[in-house]
Amino acid sequence: MGDPTEATLRQMSSLLADGEMSALELVEAHIARIERLDPGHRAFVHSTFGLAREMARTADVENARGRRRGPLHGIPVALKDAYDTAGIPTTVCSRLHADRVPDRDAAAWARLQAAGAVLLGKLECTELCLGGPSEDGLVPHALNPWDPARYAGGSSSGAGVALATGMIPGALGSDTGGSIRIPATFCGVAGIKPTYGLVSLRGLFPLAGSLDHAGPMARTSQDCALLLDAIAGHDPEDASSVASGPTRTAEALTEDLENVRVGYVRAFAEDPAVSAEQRAATEAALRVMAELGAEVREVELPGIWEFTVCNSTIMMSEAFAIHGTDFRARAAEVSVLTRARITLGAFIRAEDYVRAQKKRRELAYATAAAMKDVDVLVYPAALGDPPPTDAIKPFYFLETPLITAPANVAGVPAASVRSGISAAGMPMGIQVTGRLFGDSDVLRVAHAYEAATPEFNRIAGGEA
Repeated sequence: MGDPTEATLRQMSSLLADGEMSALELVEAHIARIERLDPGHRAFVHSTFGLAREMARTADVENARGRRRGPLHGIPVALKDAYDTAGIPTTVCSRLHADRVPDRDAAAWARLQAAGAVLLGKLECTELCLGGPSEDGLVPHALNPWDPARYAGGSSSGAGVALATGMIPGALGSDTGGSIRIPATFCGVAGIKPTYGLVSLRGLFPLAGSLDHAGPMARTSQDCALLLDAIAGHDPEDASSVASGPTRTAEALTEDLENVRVGYVRAFAEDPAVSAEQRAATEAALRVMAELGAEVREVELPGIWEFTVCNSTIMMSEAFAIHGTDFRARAAEVSVLTRARITLGAFIRAEDYVRAQKKRRELAYATAAAMKDVDVLVYPAALGDPPPTDAIKPFYFLETPLITAPANVAGVPAASVRSGISAAGMPMGIQVTGRLFGDSDVLRVAHAYEAATPEFNRIAGGEA
């Protein structure tokens, strides 16, 4: 084959399993690509190339002895700089944590290691997973490879950029209000926010614990399924973790959608803030799903602004409660955008927070009721093209609806899936959301749609 770094994670896994390439050769190919491309994209904040080579050599020895651990054995990955890594800096791209070196790995990264994954480094994220692209941050913000003047999406921006450029085949991001799905959409890759509690949050830097989700990002939904199967599972040290058996999302993938019921949330797609292009792309995706055998029907949810206000109130309240002490003592060291957003949480009253949590329960029940007769919901993953980076305001998320918020509020799984290229040459995406613990249904629909639309699967600036 050609350049192995342009293969999917599944394809790389096959190369390793068949002995067509060693893990070390695969790692070296990715290191060379990172060294060539990252200076122009700024996705990495800390490289671990020496460690990656050691881990790859170990994987090759184990594979040679017939001790292959599974599909991720020898696969290079990278982590959002919000995941604790023992002996490796984890700064959350903030001066408040610039010298922080954890002594223990995050649970999700520990599970990936156990599956044989190889660490290439830590990826840029917006400061404290809350800020935006700022020139006054600890590190430069990652640049969208489709148009460097446009926002790459937050807060897992480095992961979206590194995946879109082929510097890595898989990554771990986190999502409190859309921080996996937004950069996945803006950068033209795939990502899933799993069901709340399916993946341990232990060792993931908290933004708002009741809304935070750890999850995978990759170039395809099939690759996300492989990563999710490795990181999901009960963690007795995490109070939010749900006791459940091992996930089998990858096994549930098919390329047809026979007997799948898809609910179209038309009201979300027709919100005035959603562009005509995004709406048309969503409806075109639904037609493809129908051709694959799905039954498509319209479904109503509460208004998108109800989810947005609920999510923002809880997120900002919890963010200030968690980080207020450090923030008060060292506010001048925090970038302007992050400072403004954290400060907002100080003005939210306890009664507002309690009211938002009550509203959250109502919205979660309404979501469950709306999905009684469907397996998944589909609606746009973004309002339109990524905005210009220099147009990002501190409180933009209070001025327009947050179309990714419904899944965080309800705790249900939600994936971002490519759905086309806009007239401006930017990726577009749809969201596929499921019932609680219906992650396999979400990824089945996402994978089948991707398999039917291979023209949308391309590395930034190149073809599929």
